[in-house]
Amino acid sequence: MSASPRTARGVETRRKLLAAAERVFADHGYHEASVSRITDRAGVGQGTFYLYFDTKLDIFNELVEDLNHRVRQAMSEGARGATSRLEAERAGFAAFFRFTAEHPALYRVVREAELVSPDALRLHYTRIVEGYIDGLRDAAEDGEIGDIDPTVAAWALMGIGEMIGMRWVLWGDPDAAPGDDADPTASGTREVPPHVLDEMMRFIGGALGRPELAGDRRDGAPEKEES
Repeated sequence: MSASPRTARGVETRRKLLAAAERVFADHGYHEASVSRITDRAGVGQGTFYLYFDTKLDIFNELVEDLNHRVRQAMSEGARGATSRLEAERAGFAAFFRFTAEHPALYRVVREAELVSPDALRLHYTRIVEGYIDGLRDAAEDGEIGDIDPTVAAWALMGIGEMIGMRWVLWGDPDAAPGDDADPTASGTREVPPHVLDEMMRFIGGALGRPELAGDRRDGAPEKEES
């Protein structure tokens, strides 16, 4: 079990180790990662690692929890100030995509958790969904969305966001000429194009029973051609 640091310096060292683990697990995967690679990247000795974490699996589990906390915080802050459920959905998804672009390790770490640490995987998704369920239930009671099962809707919405993020943030747009797509982030990934977010929200608006609130494309979004 990881130890909690008692000093500000200890907190900073622990944070450096988690940041290093994020990059090492993203670059090499769990099985090729090692404590020595993590400590080399963090700029600390291997002995220092064991002051805070017992094993490689220990820091991996802690990283899953840390990424989960940060992505939920980013989504919550992004949706703050929204005046409707669909506005909150759009702002929350946009914040999720930005976080994914800045932290591409999120996808690889979470996917490896399926085999490496199934409990951490389950915890990651369950924590995200829990907040969704309450918001959707309140929105349904207020008449903002249709009469839907909030639990089913929450899991479905999470799946939509994860797949859209994988396709357009991690993979980018293979058909775009250089400079035509959104600017790459420091990680080399890209933003979700505005028209993709528009179409995603049109789909979600229909699924939530309020297509009239999500049907307007933003300026500059391409219209579908008539067949």
